[in-house]
Amino acid sequence: MSDLKVAIITGAGSGIGRAVAVQLGGEGYCVVLVSRGRDRLEATAELVDGETFVYPADVTDTDAVTTLIEDVLASFGRIDALVNVAGYAELLPIERVTAEHWRKTIDVNLSAPVILTAAAWPTFKKQQAGIVVNVSSLASVDPFPGFATYAAAKIGLNMFTNCTAQEGKALGVKAVAVAPGAVETPMLRAMFNEQMIPVEKTLSPAEVAEVICGCVTGKREFENGETIVLPSP
Repeated sequence: MSDLKVAIITGAGSGIGRAVAVQLGGEGYCVVLVSRGRDRLEATAELVDGETFVYPADVTDTDAVTTLIEDVLASFGRIDALVNVAGYAELLPIERVTAEHWRKTIDVNLSAPVILTAAAWPTFKKQQAGIVVNVSSLASVDPFPGFATYAAAKIGLNMFTNCTAQEGKALGVKAVAVAPGAVETPMLRAMFNEQMIPVEKTLSPAEVAEVICGCVTGKREFENGETIVLPSP
């Protein structure tokens, strides 16, 4: 078993996921970088001061998630933290919502964290320790028009976080959700230009990552199962 603590981070190719990887790497964690694109993951790995494990995978694919957990355990023998950052959002009024859009929104924002948590659970149970941090959104408590499906997925994620914490209490497993407002990421800019949401009205990925990493490392106090809301400036 590795002496290094190991954190799996999804959505690690950019934005919040990349910032979390950099900060946790600086805290001495081995960071497992997960997203679909190898090139972006390798770019993230170059920024991390510490051990990395680049792992391209589609986190909505159950078989891929199972293999991910198996490979991490084969390489390191432990999982100390699971940080579910990968997200998908598209501005759509309800009348334009399709079954395909709904499935993709739910699969990325809710199903993937559920599947990953379930896959990591036997390891957490064996260790009697672990933490799950789910990246939610301010949309889950104050939805913007056009975010009906995204908000629904994220409110489900908040509740799953609470359930994870409740089931994990007896095992020493903690869970928390972090729900930021507008964050300066490629996903945000795919929907809103700087006239619509000025840069000064957004959080930086590093600001959100600092809260996430504080939860993972124990530097930040939180109520097990809570959703920490981070409003935009």
